[in-house]
Amino acid sequence: MSHKIATVANVLSALDTICAGRLIKRAEDAFGRGSPFVVVKTSHLPGKAVTETPGLVVGSPEKPVHKLAVSMTLTESQIELAGATGVDAIICHHPVADAASSGGVPLRGYADLYNLAVFEAHEAFHGRHPGIAFIHGHKPIRVEIAYGGLPGNIMFVGKTLEEVKTVGDVIDRLGRFCDLTREESFLELERRERECSEINETCIAVSPQILCGTRDDRVNFVVHFFPHTGFTTDHLRQVKHEHPDIDTAIVSISRVKGEHPLVQTARDLGINMIAGNSHALEILENGLPMAFALQELLPEVEIYIFRERVTSVPISRFGSEAVRQYGRTMSSHLLK
Repeated sequence: MSHKIATVANVLSALDTICAGRLIKRAEDAFGRGSPFVVVKTSHLPGKAVTETPGLVVGSPEKPVHKLAVSMTLTESQIELAGATGVDAIICHHPVADAASSGGVPLRGYADLYNLAVFEAHEAFHGRHPGIAFIHGHKPIRVEIAYGGLPGNIMFVGKTLEEVKTVGDVIDRLGRFCDLTREESFLELERRERECSEINETCIAVSPQILCGTRDDRVNFVVHFFPHTGFTTDHLRQVKHEHPDIDTAIVSISRVKGEHPLVQTARDLGINMIAGNSHALEILENGLPMAFALQELLPEVEIYIFRERVTSVPISRFGSEAVRQYGRTMSSHLLK
């Protein structure tokens, strides 16, 4: 009996099942006809708008797929890693854009060079599982993906899980799920090995914190939202009006500073506010469930997670002395 070999078309079908049939199936649908999940994202910066086209972005449907990677945001580093390790396809959560996602060059030529298929999902995947809420300690009783009529303005209203009683329980739970103790140890190891205590890393720099309230404050009913999607103080007041029992607001993916109007509004409403997982951990929250679902539907395919780790290092301590000297030498050409 011959061993089954998956194709790009099989991956597309599996992803469409995971996304509840929300993917576009024809190229002409990428222009927005007939799909509410083909969304233009724009800050109205000239030439910078991106259209989300959930489904296959680059690649032949007949292409075999032996190894597949799940990623959050496509970069040239991931394309290079895929090419070097024999990955046939990457499924990205976030929308893919020419040049922005491919090192400043057209995506098709770059992906074709490594015979790489690329998919995206994003809004078509949002709301398909309660994992982000679960990691943050509550079970949604209401899920919105366009609260206030704003596409992508995702909001959960949820009841805390039995084991979550206080603000501190939420903070500690996030630390366990995201393995922050190990991440802290890894960062300390890197600082020692590179003899540079100034190195910082995203997950540690934006670890969960209490913005309003104390560790001992009780938590029972929460609103959970994502500030970067356009959630406003008016939205917070409105959802508190719709659900008067809300005692805690959780912001995650993106976060706000302590002086932000949303924090002041939480104080005015008499509710706690917690900054949960940052966007850098969405690979755990959304990427991992997608990867396991793909593995269930495509057992013949090897599934990998592409996770990018971002650090900051002072220029005086970056890399080897040889490469720092290179930087100084080349800078002289720029300053002539």
